[in-house]
Amino acid sequence: MAEEQALKNTNLNVNNRGAEITLYWLETSRSHRILWLLEDLQLSYTLKTFKRTADHLAPAHLKDVHPLGKSPIVTIQGGQGGQGQSQSPLVLAESGAIIEYLCDHFGGDRAGLVPKRYDHHRERESNDQNQDQDRDQDRDQDQDQLLLVGSETEAWLRYRYYMHYAEGSLMSLLIVAYFVTSIKSAPVPFFIKPITRMITGKIESVYLNENLNTHFSFLESQIQSAPDGGPFLCGRHLTAADIFMSFPLIAVSGRSTISRQQYPAVFAYVDRLKEADGYKRAVAKIIEVDGSFQDV
Repeated sequence: MAEEQALKNTNLNVNNRGAEITLYWLETSRSHRILWLLEDLQLSYTLKTFKRTADHLAPAHLKDVHPLGKSPIVTIQGGQGGQGQSQSPLVLAESGAIIEYLCDHFGGDRAGLVPKRYDHHRERESNDQNQDQDRDQDRDQDQDQLLLVGSETEAWLRYRYYMHYAEGSLMSLLIVAYFVTSIKSAPVPFFIKPITRMITGKIESVYLNENLNTHFSFLESQIQSAPDGGPFLCGRHLTAADIFMSFPLIAVSGRSTISRQQYPAVFAYVDRLKEADGYKRAVAKIIEVDGSFQDV
């Protein structure tokens, strides 16, 4: 049976802006990224942890919080200018949407988790253009916006890209790899084994191996060419995009899908992520509540 545990810090700090935040965390899931983010944003929150069922599924009563019953889920009650204590809380689902909302409202810029979009010169230009828009918005708005196209910093462009790449391109490939591995190692009768091996071998040779090499060679290059020499994807400092990328990369690094010898920069990057203070604090919180922690 799935179990639920809770840890609550009732001392709301100024970073919460009056909001009470609850994270619904499921073991070996994407939700650990959100716990890490909450730690790096220095927010107070209630942590509710859940065990998977015997079928390795999320417990059914998570559907009482959000109709899909998946984790992570974040609820936010109150907050400056938001929903009051007597109203229903704001319910957020999907890791990317949660990360962007929390960074937007609770100091992602302040914490350095969202890179600067424009350099100082371009920001001053943008401010001047905004004043012009106030004076003659109908005439100048489209033209002023076009002046900023393509002027974003490399760090910000990388950040925006990886906030979509992690679940869009990378995870879909890794899910295929996971199922192929599961089928290969499934306990089937000996006379069926050649059939499953033939099917999985065909998927690997026609689709999987080439695409894995393409993606991880790309990531190897991206890590090595990070702005200002890295060591993170967007530059010198860890961002929410690194936190977002942690789930697929930590997952794949713990399996035989790829090797450290093939992609040393990727594995070194994963090592850095697991040594980040916020990641370790999040792990410690889970151990405090559940008594143990297991990577994906």
